[in-house]
Amino acid sequence: MAECRRLHCESTVGKKGADGEEEKTGSNPTDRGKSGTKRNLLTDAKGIPLSIALSGANRHDSKMLSAMLEGIVVAVPILGAEEERHLVLDRGYDTASCRKVAEQHALTAHIPKKATEATPLPPPGDPERHPPRRWVVEVSHSWFNRFRRLLIRWEKKASHHMGFVQLVACLIIWRKIAPLAPRLSG
Repeated sequence: MAECRRLHCESTVGKKGADGEEEKTGSNPTDRGKSGTKRNLLTDAKGIPLSIALSGANRHDSKMLSAMLEGIVVAVPILGAEEERHLVLDRGYDTASCRKVAEQHALTAHIPKKATEATPLPPPGDPERHPPRRWVVEVSHSWFNRFRRLLIRWEKKASHHMGFVQLVACLIIWRKIAPLAPRLSG
C-alpha cells in the first residue's frame, strides 16, 4: 500500500493543441511562447499518484503546492509523535510560502540546494540528512506520458483534460496495486 511518510511533488509542461476557448493554459516559456498546460503531481514514496492539479504553463510551481496538498483524497494514517512525514520538492518550491504550507500540513520540506553534490552529509537527526529523490516523481510523469492522449492537450476545457488525467492516474494506481491483490486476500 501507499507509504505516506515521504511525499514527492513536481510539475511538467504539456503542449496545447486545441483551438478556441481554453482553460488553465498559459504561454510556455520553453516553447516559443505557445500556450500549454502544466500537470502538477504529488506522489508517495513509490511514485503512486496521490494528487494532481492543472495550471497554465506560465504559472510558477510554488503557487500550486497548497492545492496539491489539499487535494489528497487518500486517508493519511496518523503517525506517532516521533515519526514525521517528509515532502520532497525541487528548487522551484524553494520559497518561504512553500515552507509555511508544508509546516501547516505537518510535513518536513526537503528542497535541494544549488550545490547538492558538493555538500557533505549532515549528522544524524538533522532534517537535511534525507536527500531529495526527484527520480520518484519523474518516473511517475513518464508513466503519464506513456499515454499519448496526455502528451498533447486536445481538449478545450480543463475539466475534460483533467478527466483524462484522472483516468490515467486510476490505471497507474491499478497497475501498481493489482499485483498485491493475491497477497492481500489470502
